[in-house]
Amino acid sequence: MQTIAPLWLWATFVGIVLVSLFIDFVVLKKQGAHAVGMREALNWSLIWIALSFVFNGLFWWAVRNETGSVAIANTKSLEFLTGYLIEKSLAVDNIFVFLMIFSYFAVPPQFQKRVLMIGIIGAIVLRTIMILVGGWLLQQFHWILYLFGAFLVITGVKMWWAAGQEPDLHDNPALKLLRKLIPVSKHYDGEKFWTCENGVRIATPLFMVICLVAVTDVIFAVDSIPAIFAITSDPFIVLTSNVFAILGLRAMYFLLAAVANKFHLLNYGLAVILVFIGVKMCLIDVVKIPVLASLGVIIGVLVVTMLLSVRTATAQPKRAVARNNTGE
Repeated sequence: MQTIAPLWLWATFVGIVLVSLFIDFVVLKKQGAHAVGMREALNWSLIWIALSFVFNGLFWWAVRNETGSVAIANTKSLEFLTGYLIEKSLAVDNIFVFLMIFSYFAVPPQFQKRVLMIGIIGAIVLRTIMILVGGWLLQQFHWILYLFGAFLVITGVKMWWAAGQEPDLHDNPALKLLRKLIPVSKHYDGEKFWTCENGVRIATPLFMVICLVAVTDVIFAVDSIPAIFAITSDPFIVLTSNVFAILGLRAMYFLLAAVANKFHLLNYGLAVILVFIGVKMCLIDVVKIPVLASLGVIIGVLVVTMLLSVRTATAQPKRAVARNNTGE
């Protein structure tokens, strides 16, 4: 697979990811299990966003040096920014599903951080594999772009149709299968995934939560990765924009969880974005939509839906209070 990024930039990217994960797993672990407050979530969100923009600046500089062209550097940097915004936007829907899972299992706030940290690791590994495979397939079979495009259009329509409906985790097939295969305790045992009851080792509700988070990662990876291939086929841009969006997922969850009711129309906006990207992908050999135009459409849709959400938030009922369904 061809990429415009030099080898040293790949190494720099890997180093940044490893240092970031080290901070999450080692440094922040010293804080122990604690509920992440609004201020802490906001500070970390700003740090991750700033890091992404700094990396994009480094990417621009590297491309300019490699090609000697400012125009190419601008284009590639804009592709990264657009891809990052797409992945960040689609991550919002992911967060709402996490919120539903945590509410359904009544996961104490101080335990949610560890689940999200492990979920981020799984998402990075999974998406790296899927991006490399997807990039290879696109190089071998160009017509797959049309399949990706049609899939995104269908997904967007389904998301619009389901946006106003309250999801029911009780009928989730993955959860039903897990309960049949694994005995689960009715109670949490700290941050442990396994506990002993009457001398028998059984799973805690937290293990069920991490399994559902993993399933969610798979589902959203299938949606979001084809979306960014509509912007660029460079595996470096696809991978880095994905990973930087994921690194800030934990902080963004705690930030949005506190204001979820204020953005009740956001899923409609995300549905429009998916349909737009799908159509763009299907018409890629007929009409070339500039990256800047795509970025403008995505930002415009997000701004409009967020403003409409805030204006109509007072008329919306609050989300149901978390209920303990761990013993079902």
